[in-house]
Amino acid sequence: MTAYIIRRILYAIPILIGVNLITFALFFLVNTPDDMARMQLGAKRVTAEAIEKWKAERGYDKPMLYNGSAGGTAAITDTIFFEKSVKLFVFDFGNADDGRNIGYEIATRMGPSLALAIPVFMVGLAVNITLALLMAFFRATYLDVWGVVLCVAMMSISGLFYIIGGQYLVSKLWNLVPISGYAGGVDSVRFLILPVLIGVIGGIGSGARWYRSIFIEEIGKDYVRTARAKGLSEATVLFRHVLRNGMIPILTGAVVVIPLLFMGSLISESFFGIPGLGSYTIDAIQAQDFAVVRSMVFIGSVLYIAGLLLTDISYTLVDPRIRLE
Repeated sequence: MTAYIIRRILYAIPILIGVNLITFALFFLVNTPDDMARMQLGAKRVTAEAIEKWKAERGYDKPMLYNGSAGGTAAITDTIFFEKSVKLFVFDFGNADDGRNIGYEIATRMGPSLALAIPVFMVGLAVNITLALLMAFFRATYLDVWGVVLCVAMMSISGLFYIIGGQYLVSKLWNLVPISGYAGGVDSVRFLILPVLIGVIGGIGSGARWYRSIFIEEIGKDYVRTARAKGLSEATVLFRHVLRNGMIPILTGAVVVIPLLFMGSLISESFFGIPGLGSYTIDAIQAQDFAVVRSMVFIGSVLYIAGLLLTDISYTLVDPRIRLE
């Protein structure tokens, strides 16, 4: 088990290095610091002096990969690549283009993102699996047919419809909860009820339909027929055997999402005014703050690789054959 985990971690290291190199190339070779300065300054006829000043204030005036004018290790460390790319591996994100510390902003905004994402994930997973099991239990009946139709219809509706419709109906007409905003502590609950509810409802269509297809596939396998031949009830077969053997594909979609919960929801946080990492990323893109965007891209890749690692580990817990291999 330990050797399996170590091997997976070693596989992840070159992937992360490759993502970092590609990100560096896109932000500094394809889109040069001069291009960043022109976009940030927002002037059609910006002077060369203004560009150089902007680059100097943000450390973009250094050599790209090798500083021949510096001696010793400074020839490598006093470069854009080391300052803006290599330091990301120790989670030293530096400052945003507006001067604020990116690490502090991430640590501050992580709480609101998790406060929204974790309830949506946990409640949504329970609701989707429950509905999928019910449709599989009553398969080929009107409940199953209309359940699938409803799921397809919900999948076809944009997430913005649920957000705008929920804000208009629950907040504006009924005045049950605030339409947007956020507060710390226990008071945050009244701001999170609506976005959590909308997040769960918006994911029912795709989630319940996908889990139903998993359970329907498991129902047709030999071990299910054997269990029925032994006299077990349909409910026992479904909830004890089918659900357990369907956990591997479920874990594939569930565990890999867990690290990405830290990234927050880009759309929900922006519409509901929640100061999380999702709205932080959107604001950085709109403000063309490339330092923040680079940091969030790196964090996203790290969390995604961590999710894949957690998925591999979870496989060993539900399928002994993987441990034996």
